[in-house]
Amino acid sequence: MAIAIYYNASMDLTAVAFSLEELMARRARLVRRAQQLPPVGARPVTVAGRVAGWVSPAVLDAIAQHPGVHVEPEAAHLMPVPAQRLGMDAVLREIAVIMRDAGQIRSWRNELLDVIAEGRVLAHIERGAVRPLGLLTHAVHLSAWAPDGRMWVARRSLDKSTDPGLWDTLSGGLVSAGEDPASALLRESHEEAGLAPVELAAHSPLRTVLRMHRRLPDGYQVETVHLSDCVLDAATAPASLDGEVMEFRCVDMGVLRDMITHGAFTLEAELCILDSLQHRLSAGQTAVLFSG
Repeated sequence: MAIAIYYNASMDLTAVAFSLEELMARRARLVRRAQQLPPVGARPVTVAGRVAGWVSPAVLDAIAQHPGVHVEPEAAHLMPVPAQRLGMDAVLREIAVIMRDAGQIRSWRNELLDVIAEGRVLAHIERGAVRPLGLLTHAVHLSAWAPDGRMWVARRSLDKSTDPGLWDTLSGGLVSAGEDPASALLRESHEEAGLAPVELAAHSPLRTVLRMHRRLPDGYQVETVHLSDCVLDAATAPASLDGEVMEFRCVDMGVLRDMITHGAFTLEAELCILDSLQHRLSAGQTAVLFSG
């Protein structure tokens, strides 16, 4: 196969990028990994009458007797209990505590996320309870570039409960309760990389990369992944403020290619990076070969 490598004057001449065809083929393989059926035996969950998630048999056994939980052969229903003055938030709060005490929550975060079903926010719940109930989350990621065409990447702390030590986009995280994705992007970029909003003033609008469905040790991940790109000033040096990142690197395309080839990134991060590369290629900003 003939290999054509093109350079853009705005990029470091040592940067090697990827062909659009190769990127699309690799992305297709990763998407298959990101689309899995719910765990065996899981039942659909409704919240306040709307289809919202999937619950495993073990989690259902733990919460089945709690007020506000009604179990039927085909589904589990979570609902307010007016007679006991338990609104939807109160029911979900108590269910989360029961799940934690039963060992069904791996990490209690003291952070609330929106409970979203059929396009509506119905209530809020402890972040650690989301995946055991298979509830939808929204994640934001930032692909950050240097002016010379290199990409900033961040290595996750070894203390992270998911994918410790793997590499990630420069910043990323979940949208919190009552927060919009654009605000979440600015917050996460500040907490994880020390970036001020003014440094991201020219970031691209968030776009949807995909919705993931994965079986994970802590439950079922149903997550819409959103991505924005930006070019950081050459003098910018990211610095973690929340301790969730152990190392930052600004890598050329040759190093990035090797990292992707050797599985150095989380699945979400690699999908975001491939999407970002694909957008740059489509815009005529880079070119190249990916051989992994």
